[in-house]
Amino acid sequence: MFILDQKEVEYRFGDSGPKYIMRGPRMNFGVVRLKPGEDFDAHFHNIMEENFFVLEGTLEINVDGDIHTLTEGQFIHIEPTEIHYLKNPSNTQPLKCVFALSPFQNNDKVVVATP
Repeated sequence: MFILDQKEVEYRFGDSGPKYIMRGPRMNFGVVRLKPGEDFDAHFHNIMEENFFVLEGTLEINVDGDIHTLTEGQFIHIEPTEIHYLKNPSNTQPLKCVFALSPFQNNDKVVVATP
């Protein structure tokens, strides 16, 4: 068992992007924050499935060419090999989501050209 305060971990891009709260041994868990209009690389995972739960704002997520718009309280499950691209479509509101990936893999992300 362990306890971690998310304030102890940095977002990848300073004040936005993913913030991993836990990496392994069986799953990854974290928070992603995107500023208004900001996006995150299109990518897929060969083995890990990924889940997003929207805490604040609006998530526009392109999954294999289909665009889905999720708002606070909504959840999406992404299967391995499904290409997904995250975007905050708002001009004014930040987006904050929880994400979880499982089963844990050290190097499973494959970045692809943004659709």
